[in-house]
Amino acid sequence: MTSEHEYLTVGQLTRYIHRKFTADPYLERVYVTGEISNFRERSRHQYFSLKDKDAVLEVVMYAGAYQKVKFKPEEGMKVLATGRVDVYEKSGRYQLIIDHMEPQGIGALYQAYEQLKAKLKAEGLFDRPKRPIPRFPRRIAVITSQSGAVIKDIMTTVNRRYPIVQLVLFPAAVQGKQAAASLVGRLKEVNARENFDTIIIGRGGGSIEDLWPFNEEEVARAIVASKIPVISSVGHETDTTIADLVADCRVATPTAAAEIATPVLTDEIANIIEMRNRMVRAENKTLHYQTKRVQQLITAPALQHPHRLFEQRGQTLDQLMLRLENCQTTRLKELQRRVMTITTRLQRQSPQTKVAAWKQRAQALAHRLQTDESRLIQTKQHQAGQLVGQLDALSPLKIMTRGYAYVTDAAGQVVRDVTTFEPDDQVCLHMSTGQATARIEQIERNDNGGSKTTNV
Repeated sequence: MTSEHEYLTVGQLTRYIHRKFTADPYLERVYVTGEISNFRERSRHQYFSLKDKDAVLEVVMYAGAYQKVKFKPEEGMKVLATGRVDVYEKSGRYQLIIDHMEPQGIGALYQAYEQLKAKLKAEGLFDRPKRPIPRFPRRIAVITSQSGAVIKDIMTTVNRRYPIVQLVLFPAAVQGKQAAASLVGRLKEVNARENFDTIIIGRGGGSIEDLWPFNEEEVARAIVASKIPVISSVGHETDTTIADLVADCRVATPTAAAEIATPVLTDEIANIIEMRNRMVRAENKTLHYQTKRVQQLITAPALQHPHRLFEQRGQTLDQLMLRLENCQTTRLKELQRRVMTITTRLQRQSPQTKVAAWKQRAQALAHRLQTDESRLIQTKQHQAGQLVGQLDALSPLKIMTRGYAYVTDAAGQVVRDVTTFEPDDQVCLHMSTGQATARIEQIERNDNGGSKTTNV
């Protein structure tokens, strides 16, 4: 019988479904929460399941995405996963391909933890001076759960190491919403009593949710405000809470907390015995030394013959006196020398000496002034004689001695031109030896290079 329908192969149907899943925008990016199941860590890609009470989902996480996971997945752990839905064609199974995963609830809590940590660090609460843990406590307060293993471990360790200390349990909630208020109340109660030397606060390990009360800000500030040193023992070595960071001492286990809080009584007793023996030996040694010293003093020559001691002191005194006299003599000579030097300097600076020096200098200057004045007068006289000789050489009288004369008319005016004469004019001849009166009889004139004679 021939069918009217077209049958698909299994591969064709699977590929069709694969394309449907790939093209669906709602399956390209999905956010799933569930519990890890069938997890076995492999070297590269990881294959496991996510489940809840209603269904199971196959999961694939490739190596590149798995290397970015910052925690270790474990069976039964609740996680938040982000990825896409696809179909594995060979088996025909749909699966979730995860590219990011984190523990459920840890993301928000971890962010709150980091924010509070940064805030308290900025305030300096982590770097404040730590209070010393008393070495020999009398009473220790333990703040923890009454039914937990913490108090049992502490009691066992304390009874073994230091049974004389008094342990007082202050039961408190260490998990849940009321735990933070319970821890703060117990811390305040212990401090109000003021008769405890050390406080141990802590609980056993657990998830971050279980340990969260020890990450509350009010608990951290109550630990900082405590007047009694606080030892924090919360979780295990890998768990670090805010309470650990602000406490005066942080240990990994309750046993370690008890060991920090108490010494070993037998060791301390042994140390006391050893110190007592050492003190006795030291006292015996000191006594022996002092006894020997007394014997040496008793037999000392100074005590056998006391006068020798004074004789030596007298000799020493004589030597000191001699040194003192020498020093005084030397000092006196030095002072005398200085007095003479100062006297000489004063004499040089005396007003009388200065007046005498200035007087001598004034006399020298007066002599120099007289000498310079005589020399200047002689020079000026010589220069005057030379000028007189020059004037004498230029004098008309000097010229007239050689036979020259000058003529004046009747009015006494000097006649310089013969044209001014008229015949029978009387003139006066002035010569070096005297004057003579003459009458003009003849006039000879020179005209244009020739001569003209006028006879009178």
